[in-house]
Amino acid sequence: MRCISLLAVLLTVLILGPHAAAAEQQTGSAHDFSFSAIDGEKLNLSDYRGKVVLVVNTASFCGYTPQYDGLQTLWERYRDKGLVVLGVPSNDFGGQEPKSEGEILGFCQGKYGVSFPLTAKMTVRGADAHPFYRWAGQVLGDEARPKWNFHKYLVSADGRLVGWFSTPTKPLSPQVTQAIDAEIASANSSKRPVNKPASGS
Repeated sequence: MRCISLLAVLLTVLILGPHAAAAEQQTGSAHDFSFSAIDGEKLNLSDYRGKVVLVVNTASFCGYTPQYDGLQTLWERYRDKGLVVLGVPSNDFGGQEPKSEGEILGFCQGKYGVSFPLTAKMTVRGADAHPFYRWAGQVLGDEARPKWNFHKYLVSADGRLVGWFSTPTKPLSPQVTQAIDAEIASANSSKRPVNKPASGS
């Protein structure tokens, strides 16, 4: 079982290359953080313990906004296998998310059929960034901080940051889906019970 888990980690590193995060370099956990959900309720990342999470800062009036389609497809394809897609609306880049939370939710549901979780509108860069984003930048370095809308962080089932994908990387690109597959495989392998020898053997 340990060999399977190590193989999944190695596969993630090979897929992500320099965008992978080494576990030994990390302090803290994504599960330490919470957001306000778009409906005003509290959204604890610890509630997703045991699931792989793709965290994406989003915007409604961006050239990359059609990535919502791919994110929704990811959610539908993988949610029963252990993936959560989490959208984080932000007005940080180009002022491309100026609407209220209610308007954002209506747009996402009406135009793209979004059913994955969304947070309230957040700041994702600079000194005022949400604590999750400040932590991600500290763990992965400045290169991995969001430079535009639809930047993606991949969080393992145990709360580690395992990689990131820049804005142009499409949600359904092999780079993303293979990394998700590897993390889900790793999470599932850690859940498998150890077979005990039969008594008397």
